[in-house]
Amino acid sequence: MVGKKPGVETYNEGGVWKNRVQGNQRASSTHDTKAQAQAAGRDMAKGRSTEHIIKKMDGTIGEKNSYGNDSHPPKG
Repeated sequence: MVGKKPGVETYNEGGVWKNRVQGNQRASSTHDTKAQAQAAGRDMAKGRSTEHIIKKMDGTIGEKNSYGNDSHPPKG
């Protein structure tokens, strides 16, 4: 993974939606709704030119979007 920047995760913890850069312990931002957190996470990922991982309430990955120089960009 040389040169690959850590992605931005949007996740729920204790009923609060949060964003953090993968590998960090602390959230970068907190939000009341998933929609607010997703919008902020998307902006973070775009600004960092990296991937945005959106998790469901149960912690499983619901969606991934890439905003960087991805060698396998999504089709469509």
